[in-house]
Amino acid sequence: MSLNSSTANDPRQPSAAKPFVATATAPQDLPIDYSGFIAVVFGIAGVMFRYKLSSWMALIFCAQSLANMRNVETDLKQISMAMMFAVMGLVSNYLGPARSGAQS
Repeated sequence: MSLNSSTANDPRQPSAAKPFVATATAPQDLPIDYSGFIAVVFGIAGVMFRYKLSSWMALIFCAQSLANMRNVETDLKQISMAMMFAVMGLVSNYLGPARSGAQS
């Protein structure tokens, strides 16, 4: 089999190929950022109930949400809110006054 016969039987048509163009999607049509939502929930639980583990989990989910961010405008607001709750929980847990009945 020669090289000419294989190129003559090639079914692809280079002239019909078009470059990929991503379609524009509205911000409200994007899928839900579950890791950002979980980060907010853990952050609020860390502040309200003073759970250290919850505040640390909020930081981890913030990092995951930041790494998988799709829409900068809306996701950055949610990530920044979750990060503030997480840091607020950690500061109140480690540097705040001790809880009554807490073990040292």
